[in-house]
Amino acid sequence: MNTSHAAAPSQSLASFAAMLRDHGLKVGVSEQQAMLQAALALGPLQGQRLCAAWRAMACHSVRDWRQWPELFERYWYPQRLKGQVRVSGQMRPSRDLRQAVQALHEKMQAPAASAPGKAAPHTASDAPDARQQTEGAGSPRAMGGASRHEVQLEALHQRDGQMWLPQELGALQQLAKQITAQLRPRPTRRWHTAQPGRRLDLRQTLRRSVAWGGEPLRPAWMVRRLEPPRLFILADVSRSMESHAPLFLRIARAFAMAAQARVFVFHTRLAEISPLMQRDSAAIQEKINAVTAGFGAGTRIASSLQDFVRVHAKAQLNRAARVWIFSDGFDTDSPDALPAALQAVRAHGARITWFHPTRAVPVAAALQRSRACIDRFYALASLNDLATASRSLR
Repeated sequence: MNTSHAAAPSQSLASFAAMLRDHGLKVGVSEQQAMLQAALALGPLQGQRLCAAWRAMACHSVRDWRQWPELFERYWYPQRLKGQVRVSGQMRPSRDLRQAVQALHEKMQAPAASAPGKAAPHTASDAPDARQQTEGAGSPRAMGGASRHEVQLEALHQRDGQMWLPQELGALQQLAKQITAQLRPRPTRRWHTAQPGRRLDLRQTLRRSVAWGGEPLRPAWMVRRLEPPRLFILADVSRSMESHAPLFLRIARAFAMAAQARVFVFHTRLAEISPLMQRDSAAIQEKINAVTAGFGAGTRIASSLQDFVRVHAKAQLNRAARVWIFSDGFDTDSPDALPAALQAVRAHGARITWFHPTRAVPVAAALQRSRACIDRFYALASLNDLATASRSLR
């Protein structure tokens, strides 16, 4: 391992565990103590065996297991990553928050750049302001990429009006756990051992009877395995939702942590930000501000939903799935396209819940035509609105 970590192994391990938590791994005090005991038992020279042992202790999901090798190499063997070239010939440097957000914006802006003769349609609230229209074509703000990049850099450190108090964050997280517990799980065909149970586990009962001379004195029982509903959250981050998107993404992040929800953002395209929302670090507010800043053009809700069904969640949409849409409903697609896209989601058996940022009834024409395809509407302008909605969310 790196010699800089050899002087104080316990402190280096604590720093390594902190880095793992920054990348979403659930490494607590017990895992850290087990990792320290493994290091003392194997010794610092057993790097490969220590890596395998720590991996089994710190990784609790497939995502953790896949990103472990890179995190381990980055911390303990940084000299190996410098100048390392993969078979494809491309460098793979680590990306910080700014680079990740920049890549997200470039990905979502790609269709507009690939079609130079076709500009994305604008809604009334998505139209550029007069100041941007009066600026010359050669100014930095008139050049779309430069102005968006400036907005993103400012958003990384912009906290005014978006800060949440610790008690508010705690209340939001507790509310997310409460709503997650209320979501009704779906029984599957599989059974698992439980005491008490509803069905006799004959094989396990016979195994236990060996200790009693073949007498089934300790019967084993089974119950049906319940599958928790999979939650998908789609948040509108177009210009008309700029003032509401930070609240929506705060709520989405709470459910990403409490219910392992998959979180998507959309305006003219759809992109998943679940890995960004599931990281537990001190830069959460900067992440939310950066994700919501710099988006323009129109809002293509129907096209984003079609992409969601066909590409991102095709294999996971079923009767146990819940799809939550956070948007004002203003869509630049055809008014008849949104009902068809929502019906495609319902065809898989998923329930659709729409959260709109105003307490008044939404006036968007596409949304009015889609009311029959949506199970429930909720106003969501504050944390109190979410608490009110929690009473009937299932």
